Formats: sequence, structure tokens, C-alpha cells
Amino acid sequence: MLDVVELLARAGNRQLRFSDVVRELDLTQATAHAILKTLCDRGWASRDPVTKVFTLGPALAVVAARTDTVRPLAHAARSAMLRLAGEVGYAGSVVERFGDWLVVTAFEGEPATQPSGIPGDRIPYAPPFGVAFAAWDPEEERRAWIRRGAGDDPDRTGRLERILERTRRRGYDVDWTTPALAQAVRLVATLDSADMPTPARQILEQLRAEFTTIGFVSDDNPGRRKQPVVTIAAPAFDHRGRVALMVAVHPLCPLSARRVREIGDRLVEEAAAVTGARQLSEQPG
Repeated sequence: MLDVVELLARAGNRQLRFSDVVRELDLTQATAHAILKTLCDRGWASRDPVTKVFTLGPALAVVAARTDTVRPLAHAARSAMLRLAGEVGYAGSVVERFGDWLVVTAFEGEPATQPSGIPGDRIPYAPPFGVAFAAWDPEEERRAWIRRGAGDDPDRTGRLERILERTRRRGYDVDWTTPALAQAVRLVATLDSADMPTPARQILEQLRAEFTTIGFVSDDNPGRRKQPVVTIAAPAFDHRGRVALMVAVHPLCPLSARRVREIGDRLVEEAAAVTGARQLSEQPG
């Protein structure tokens, strides 16, 4: 049922019919009918009587209205993201971690400027994704993140350790890739190789290994010329001092090292303000 709600939420301007829900979620018609009927009866979904298109229902507006109150950190992060995106002129996003997944929970920009999927999409919490989380993880979790990308390879392990150390030192993460390469990395990361023939599985595993650190090449060779940048992200922290979410902007264009530092420093300021807003909201009345 939640898969259907998430599908409707991700649809945006797409018009989803019954057959679309069946096909995209690989459901039987009977199962899809039962779920959609329940959602419509409860107001979580609605069906246009003329076009037969399904959309999110009015009951979700009640949930959305409560979000700012029950999730003040996420609300502050979205406000910071909107402010910064308007200031620098690039798309912005808020990404949160849920278990072994990263989820884009807010996005501001044109659809074409979304480098890592639309809000609600899940991204594996494994290299090269989630550096702004992993860099401040406790040691055991940090090493688990590294193992998910490097396995037993000592060279990749050392490289990822240096990347996390550099990220902690400067306070923000930079993904130095092109938009097309970023999409390829995300696609490869989500493919399931279990049922693939051995040659295809080996190629996929090799690609995953290469993509593990591909977005960080320019960190080692900053130079003076402009380099393509997909994402610059900084963490905001919860009451335990753990990274709760990251605020990011997506230039999707070549930037000078100086411009990257300027945007990164502003991101750190905004993320610190989000953390401060959380601390202020927790003070007794």
C-alpha cells in the first residue's frame, strides 16, 4: 500500500491510470484494485471520474500540515535549502537517511536539474553516495559504509578513508562529476546483479568498483581550471550529534575551486543554522 502512495507522490505531472500502477509496481490487477479502493475510501488517493487518473488524496494534506510541527529539523532544512538555492541560482535538495537508504525529501528546481532522482526515490547508502553522512558517522558505521563500496580492496579503502577525512576537515562534500555520469552511477548502484549471467555480473561489479570514487577525482587534482560539479552538500545534526540530514545544491556545471569553496562555506553556515534551530526548538518554554 505504501508503495502505491509513494508512486502517486513521485508522479508529479504524470497521469497515472490503473494500468500504470499495475505495471510499475508489478502488482496483480486484483491486488492493485484492492489497494487503490482502500486508499480512495480513506482519502489517501483520489480517482478522477472522467479521466480515470489516480492522484494523492485530500487526507494527505492533513498529514502534510502536521509535518512542519512534528519534524522541525526537516522544516528548517527545507527553508535553508530554498534560501540558498535562490541565492546561488542552482537547484537545491534535502536528503535524509533511513536505514540503509538515502531519500530525497525536498527538492527545489526544474525536473531537468534533479541529478539523483525525484523526491521519495531511495538511493543506496553506499559509496559514492552519502559522503556527507558517512564522514561524521561513528567509526564502526563509517567502516561499514566503506566496506559496502571497497570490499576487501585496500587501495579503494584507503581512498575512501581519505575522502571522508577531507570532507570532515572542510565541512562539506563535493561530487565532481557530470550530470550524465551521476545518472549512470545511480543506475548502476540500483541494479540487481543476482539473476544476471556471470559475464554481465562481472562487468557490473567492475563498474560499481570504478564508480565508488569516480566523483572525487578532482579533490586530488584541484588545479585552477573549472571542473564539472553535480552536488555540494553539508550536514545538519540531531540532538545526539549525529548527521540527521544534508542540505545540498546541484550546480550541474563546471565551477572554479574558489566558487566551490564559496558555495560550500555558505552551505556549512546554513546547515549550522538548521542545527541551531533544532537546539532552540528543544529548549524549555
